[in-house]
Amino acid sequence: MEIYQAMIEDLEGVSNLFNLYRVFYQQTSDLEGAKTYIKKRLESNDSVIFVVKDKQKYLGFTQLYPTFSSISMKRAWILNDLYVDANARKQGIGEILLHKAKDFAIETGAKSISLSTAPDNDSAQRLYEKNGYIRDSQFDHYKLSLI
Repeated sequence: MEIYQAMIEDLEGVSNLFNLYRVFYQQTSDLEGAKTYIKKRLESNDSVIFVVKDKQKYLGFTQLYPTFSSISMKRAWILNDLYVDANARKQGIGEILLHKAKDFAIETGAKSISLSTAPDNDSAQRLYEKNGYIRDSQFDHYKLSLI
């Protein structure tokens, strides 16, 4: 297995995983839309995607978006997406991706990594907590939907 930052050559493999990730969250499958979205992220460098591969098979990915903390005046990262193919689960791939994200955040001088997950995604919550993520009890989070 290898883990590395995805490049445009990984578009097909990452797009397939991204589409499966969206389906996991009850979105309609849209492989072309996923491909367009991932291509734009890779070309504009407005996110960082790490991928785990075994030979030519894409097993999992995580996508980080940059943000900044005004209070600490430092960079932070939002771990927006983490997905492991159903056939590759229980092999530690999610943990490998979390470690890579943490190492990357440290290398870039970030203060923190934040993430959100569905309230009923118990396996993800266990994985995050096992790896040092703490549920935020300090702030309530709000969202304004525009579409």
